[in-house]
Amino acid sequence: MSENLMENYRKAYDNRVGFGKSPALVLVDFAEAYYEPTDPLYAGVDDALASALRIREVARAKKIPIILTGVLLHPSGADGGRFFQKAKPLKAFTAGNPMGAFAKGLTPYPDEFVVMKQYPSAFFGTSLASLLTSLGVDNVILTGLTTSGCVRASCVDSMSHGFITTVVRDACGDRHPGPHEANLFDMNAKYADVVTEDEIVAHLQSL
Repeated sequence: MSENLMENYRKAYDNRVGFGKSPALVLVDFAEAYYEPTDPLYAGVDDALASALRIREVARAKKIPIILTGVLLHPSGADGGRFFQKAKPLKAFTAGNPMGAFAKGLTPYPDEFVVMKQYPSAFFGTSLASLLTSLGVDNVILTGLTTSGCVRASCVDSMSHGFITTVVRDACGDRHPGPHEANLFDMNAKYADVVTEDEIVAHLQSL
């Protein structure tokens, strides 16, 4: 195809859903492994965490539910199934490995929820959808790591579970800008509205 990418996509995908009335903020897998230079998962995504922490403080001030997700696997990795078999760096998330801990600055508050998972999506095999429904949430705001992996998987499942889904580009990170931008583009086209930190903060403050 010779036509411009944006022109091509606007013919089919050029819609913005907007925000819901009752949001929840989800911070996906901000784990120490992504911040430790000696770990294979190191991604240098400090800016994404800083953005997520700023959004979190606004959400806390507005008493919006906050959910932190992490990955926790049996020492054998068997409960990670084919995911563990394919993605060898997941050994960082086996029980007892300090690389699986939340990144510095992201200690959960007592009133926040923690959902541990074994697969990419924060929804697959967890109680997250039921939790959000019980809280009356209609809008899932996603931040986290990595954009092309667990954020994207969580985005697709969030939409599939019937939640208006918002992805904050500044508060998501990946190990390379190519997959990061490509997946933000695709999520925005088909599954969610991708917004900036400033946009989501302004929205939360208006509630």
